[in-house]
This record gives sequence, structure tokens and C-alpha cells, in this order.
Amino acid sequence: MPDTVVLLHGFAGTGHAWDAVVERLDGERYRALTPDIRGHGASAARRPITFEACVADALACAPRRFDLCGYSMGGRLALHVALAAPDRVRRLVLVSATAGIDDAAARAARRRADERLAHEIENGSVGSFAERWLAQPMFAGNGPQAEALARADIARNEPHALAAALRGIGTGQMEPLWGRLAELATIEVLVVTGERDAKFTAIGARMVTAIPGARAVTLEVAGHALPREAPQALAQVIAAA
Repeated sequence: MPDTVVLLHGFAGTGHAWDAVVERLDGERYRALTPDIRGHGASAARRPITFEACVADALACAPRRFDLCGYSMGGRLALHVALAAPDRVRRLVLVSATAGIDDAAARAARRRADERLAHEIENGSVGSFAERWLAQPMFAGNGPQAEALARADIARNEPHALAAALRGIGTGQMEPLWGRLAELATIEVLVVTGERDAKFTAIGARMVTAIPGARAVTLEVAGHALPREAPQALAQVIAAA
């Protein structure tokens, strides 16, 4: 019987963001579940969009015990899932993720920035948002294939739903989890980042220090968008976790 691995995508993506990774996982060893998070893809209309509701969705789609992997926003949600049900999560793989912004002033500033972006998204097109989103420095260096995959995935979303997701589960809305990371001591935790992603590599190192027994993996010649940039390497990391 294959083990179940639940893969949670990043903001403005869908479960299809994991397609290239799933193709490279051994189907006899793993049954991959790639749900669309509320406000995204097939779950665009689901409300409310809260951390609690998204945790409930992830737990509802999974069996009693499962492996959990989350990328970026999905990594933040994966942390919430693991903290809510540590007895159910066998292994946790956090990809280009953070435990939140622990400085209150910086968190408030991010919340204001998220609101400005939400307003821009809902008053524009998915195409114009894709141009703005992918122009961020953290996506610099993506090859043409990764860029095309990103655009195709963003196109599966709706502007008003993405804006609602940003307001509900954006980084600015998230209460930091740094003080709770030691609670993950009973779970095997792997923190994965790309070598070009200096910001999240530093955040990942901090998480590894805070989670007893956690391990860090840095993927070479890769940046922030690891499911698109390095699907083979990421699949190998998930399988070896």
C-alpha cells in the first residue's frame, strides 16, 4: 500500500504546480494528493478563507497518517496542519517556507502591502497580475520552462478569489509560529530551499535551529520556485526524507 503524501501549493498556484514533481515520484511508493487551496483553482469559491478552514481541508482529504509537503504559502499552511494534528503527520517537508513575521511592525507593514496587492489583483486581470508577480526578484533566474509553467498555473485562478486568499491567509495575516516550532519534535522535518534564494535559505536555517531534529537541504542551481525549477531534485528529496 503506497504512503500518502499531501502536497500544498503556493500563492496564485493550484495543485497542478506539483505535476512535474508527482511525475517523478514512485507511484508504487507514494499516492500524491495535490488539493487546490481555498481561493485557488477549483476551490476558488470556497469560504471562509482562513488558516483554520485550510487546515481542516487538508486533514479531511488525507488518511489517518500521511506525509506532508508544502511550498511557500503551502509551507506556512503545512506548519499549521502539523501543529494542529502532529499525531497524523508522519513527515513534514517545508519548501521555501517561513514560520511567519515575528516583528509586529514588520507584520503590519506586510499586511498593508498585501492589501494593496489584493486591491490591484481584483481590479485587474489574471494576466496583468502574472506579469507583476513573476517580476519579483525571488523568481529571477527562472528558466523559460519554469516561467511558462508558472504562467499556466496562475491562469487557472480568478482575480477576486486570489485577492480574498491574500486577505485571508497572506503572510501579513498570519500570526507567527516561531514560538511553537519545538512542538514538532515528534515529526521528521526537512527544510528545503534553493541556493539562489538567500532570504528563504536564512529563514530555513532559523527554522531548523528551532525544530528539534530538523534537517536542512539546499538545492543547487535553484531559487525560490523549487517545484517548477527543480522537480527532479525535489522529488528525490521528498522520497529520501
